[in-house]
Amino acid sequence: MLAPKEDRRLWSVILAGGEGQRMRPLIQRWLGRHRPKQYCTFVGTRSMFQHTLDRADMLTPPGRRVSVVARSHRAEVFHQIGCRQSGKILLQPSNRDTAAGIFLALTHVRSQDPQAIVAVFPSDHFIFPDHCFINTVRSVVHAVDTWRDRIILLGAAPDRPEQDYGWIQPGAELGWTNGCPVRAVQSFVEKPCASRARQAMADGALWNTLVFVARVETLCNLGWRCFPPLIYRFERLKAAIGSGLEEQVLDEIYRSMPAHNFSSQLLARVTDQVAVMELRDVVWCDWGRPDRIADALRALGKQPAFPWEHLWAS
Repeated sequence: MLAPKEDRRLWSVILAGGEGQRMRPLIQRWLGRHRPKQYCTFVGTRSMFQHTLDRADMLTPPGRRVSVVARSHRAEVFHQIGCRQSGKILLQPSNRDTAAGIFLALTHVRSQDPQAIVAVFPSDHFIFPDHCFINTVRSVVHAVDTWRDRIILLGAAPDRPEQDYGWIQPGAELGWTNGCPVRAVQSFVEKPCASRARQAMADGALWNTLVFVARVETLCNLGWRCFPPLIYRFERLKAAIGSGLEEQVLDEIYRSMPAHNFSSQLLARVTDQVAVMELRDVVWCDWGRPDRIADALRALGKQPAFPWEHLWAS
């Protein structure tokens, strides 16, 4: 089924290339082997990756869905996709941090649709309920039509001074979209100390979900501004897409691919071209630690798919 006409420039990008090392002990106790957290079903019947696919498909058709995964996870990925349309699956030779994963996806989107808008979704987040979340993402898509040269992030209202998250300090109000305020970004704070996290929360800062919407052209321009050597490598790949050399070139550029963090090395450097919209009426949590899973499930009155005692076993 086609997405609404006004969204036909829109693509979904799913980031699923991580290994989830901090979750390894819990998963090892539970499953008897390691499985990256995004492919685990911690509650209900779907993994985090499958949930993210379903959310993306509420926004765009599968033909405009690009998933970035580790090459070593290929069997797991295609098993979990099952009978659904796979969209475009990009197999990263190695994990070179978030910027490489994002720009790998953008390279493929740009080769087909240089005027595209992308909505980017990490695959290891707990989000509930999905329909409220996607409605907010749709509002962000509309906002990008107004603020065309900005990356517009979703920020989550904090309920504790979390030190492991990135924080967004909102600035002045830019305007409204679909009844939601869009604000400039004053600064980013990456994984603050306890006192800095408390101060950020007191100052009205938001958690950085790394869910964002932007025009491909805007992102590529900012990529050239912030880390040209990385973008130069992806230009080589773009020239090879669709040829028999594509996989060879992908391997070659990743052998010397610089590792850059998208938040700290791009977003934090270009705050004048970033905006934020607050995520409301939605529970959001980055399930990077077992205690976050436990807290979220208890708050919602849900039972985990694993025995509770595995959370605390040594």
